[in-house]
Amino acid sequence: MSSHLAHGLGTDPVAPDWPPLTDTEVTDIVGPARVVWRSPRPLSAAAVVERSNRRLFVKRHHTSVRTTEGLAEEHAFLRHLRLRGAPVVEVLDAATRGEWTYEVHSAGVGTDLYRDALSWSPFRSPAHARAAGEALARLHLAAEGFDAPRRQVQPLVASFTVFASDDPQAELERYVEERPQLAKGLAEFPWREDTRRALLPLYEELAPHLPGLTPLWTHNDWHASNLLWNEDGSVATALDFGMSDRTTAMHDLATAIERNTVQWLQPGFPVREADALALLDGYRSIRPLSPTESKALPALLPLVHAEFALSELGYFHGVTRSAENTRLAYEYYVGHAEWFAGESGRRLLDLCRASGAAGPG
Repeated sequence: MSSHLAHGLGTDPVAPDWPPLTDTEVTDIVGPARVVWRSPRPLSAAAVVERSNRRLFVKRHHTSVRTTEGLAEEHAFLRHLRLRGAPVVEVLDAATRGEWTYEVHSAGVGTDLYRDALSWSPFRSPAHARAAGEALARLHLAAEGFDAPRRQVQPLVASFTVFASDDPQAELERYVEERPQLAKGLAEFPWREDTRRALLPLYEELAPHLPGLTPLWTHNDWHASNLLWNEDGSVATALDFGMSDRTTAMHDLATAIERNTVQWLQPGFPVREADALALLDGYRSIRPLSPTESKALPALLPLVHAEFALSELGYFHGVTRSAENTRLAYEYYVGHAEWFAGESGRRLLDLCRASGAAGPG
């Protein structure tokens, strides 16, 4: 067990935040079973387990990160999606044992082609990018009608409140005040000044389009390794709704573009422009964008990372107590926005603007 490594905030494997799942604790949750694969993702402990010739997915969180009440929010969303025919996993159970919260899902259908890839690794091909765009659009159509409120305050949720408000500075103050661990972690950084300098000018470009964006529960972590694949290259199952919340469709689409086409873990590598266009074309072939959405998408791209970076910062400072990862999360909060002011960032924004002006793919 001690040799188990996880993905970190760089390209090198690191020690996991949490001890890996054992056969003994899995058996306590699902009955006689054995672990057949352990996830390298760092923010929780997860594994595929085999019970009576059936494969299940078991995920363990610390109770400071997820309670059963917190899990119930995303599980209700998953159940809604399944009722609407979306290809998502089935929620089977949630339980607490001491300081741990467990959730159990079906393992999903399809092949996990990216299971060992770093979370923000690119697609293998533009064809995969297009298929992911099509699947995301179908997910958004299935999400319609799920009118639950935003999630309760908890770590590691990709919300959209600060830069969705009429007064982002005041909303940011409220956001930080509601999260004491984040407030303590931010104390050593010039976050107010950096927000005014790097992020608020971007908000001014987004603000005119906000009234035209309809609230929608969304995935918020749509990347290649959260998808299972059919042999024909289409998406078979969407996984991992842990960051889901009530945002907007364009927030989710912008997240997908940012996660999959900008190689944040390997700075200096070219943007995957063909993948960005393919993802957009695939999405719009199923769910065409309104004129307002087409304008909002490139304005959202430089801001879509912000609240999750803050949520990560609070987690790293207050839960795992990693000063290095706290610093990196702050650099992501400011640096992602700044990147879009550079040549590569501006080119990606121009690509999205031109694609929106061209109409459905």
